Amino acid sequence: MKRKDIIEFEIDKMEFGGTSIVYINDKEIHMKGGIKGQKVKAIVKKARSKKAEVKMIELIEKSPLETAKTCKHFDECGGCTILSLPYETQLQIKERQVMDLFLSQDIFGFKFLGIEKSPQNTMYRNKMEYTFGDEKKDGPLTLGLHKKGKHIDIMTVDDCVLVDDDFIKVLTKTVNYFDDKKLPYYRTMNHKGYLRNLVVRKGINTKELMINLVTSSQEDFDMTEYKDLLLSLDTEAKIVSILHTINDNLADAVNCDKLEVLYGRDYLNEEVLGLKFKISPFSFFQTNTKGAEKLYEIAREFIGDNKDKVVFDLYSGTGTIGQVMAKSSKKVYGIEIVEEAVKVANENAKLNKIDNCDFIAGDVAKTVKNLKDKPDLIIVDPPRPGVHKDAIKDICSFESKEIIYISCNPKTLVIDLVEFKNYGYKVELVKCMDMFPNTPHIETVVKLVKI
Repeated sequence: MKRKDIIEFEIDKMEFGGTSIVYINDKEIHMKGGIKGQKVKAIVKKARSKKAEVKMIELIEKSPLETAKTCKHFDECGGCTILSLPYETQLQIKERQVMDLFLSQDIFGFKFLGIEKSPQNTMYRNKMEYTFGDEKKDGPLTLGLHKKGKHIDIMTVDDCVLVDDDFIKVLTKTVNYFDDKKLPYYRTMNHKGYLRNLVVRKGINTKELMINLVTSSQEDFDMTEYKDLLLSLDTEAKIVSILHTINDNLADAVNCDKLEVLYGRDYLNEEVLGLKFKISPFSFFQTNTKGAEKLYEIAREFIGDNKDKVVFDLYSGTGTIGQVMAKSSKKVYGIEIVEEAVKVANENAKLNKIDNCDFIAGDVAKTVKNLKDKPDLIIVDPPRPGVHKDAIKDICSFESKEIIYISCNPKTLVIDLVEFKNYGYKVELVKCMDMFPNTPHIETVVKLVKI
């Protein structure tokens, strides 16, 4: 087997994160995407003596597991890759994948409480970030998600099952309007063009809608007609915010050089477990609101009654978890490196009349050293890369009796748990929360106790 060879095989196994595996002549073949039981044709990208990486070029035969109804985009869209599997099957696969990762690091002896399903497995997302482009060269304007395995081709996902009708109405009205105007979309290859992204956010519990059009500064276009068009839409949620973001950053991401409020305000409100939160256009908030409530309830159950405890909430973001825990804590300190998130977190604490919660901007590894109070409990909710080794060392130096680790990436979670074990902590409880139905992702909550 060598580079550029074309091979055919049936997928043996699915690993966490959306990688599938097959063994051919004692060689371990890795492929992005794919479902166990599918028969595929693939091209070899890299080949070594015991391992190879391939890319699917054709699905020859679907898996016997694929019995669920899909949307019209499923075969081409790069979004929800396991929508064709019944939801219960998805949960079983994810549970097995997480347990395999724990076993791979010899982490045993804990109580596994299974996997909590999402309250909704369709129409659960409260945020979508769409990209302007075309589906084929010089074709009509499209607005949506990347096609599977493509860096450039964009398809208009007007049948997407991850969002409700409000998102679809805004999406279709926007792409049709700007297609009529013949404005050029922004091309990342030469950094020329105007239309870049459409970001739609919804307060699921408050029924508020934010619409944020992202463009470059390469055209001078009056947005009044577009704003009025959006306000005429018959949406379930009330449109409270229409924004125009200027982004001339070369990176293929939504950045803000200038923000113009076309209508309403520059934030929307959301409620989680009885608490109110102001969400700005660029602040992080869990994309599955109902799932987030379940996730925080799991964390609260793991913590138990902690009214006399000082809590450190590390990687605190906009302070959602810290505030959920504050009412049953003596004091909560939240630490987050993103200053804008910390500002929003403190505003939200005031909004909820919580006076025992302080959020501090700074690097976790450095900031924890400067806190005078010692924690009785530490909550860790890091980004996908996990916790830096130096930060783990500093966290463990406080000798907190309990640590709650909330992870969106069990691959880095289990590596971090080994480090915590080296500092005298053992895993006591583990529970998964499916925040991202129809995708390969999962949240995992772990309780560690000091030995």
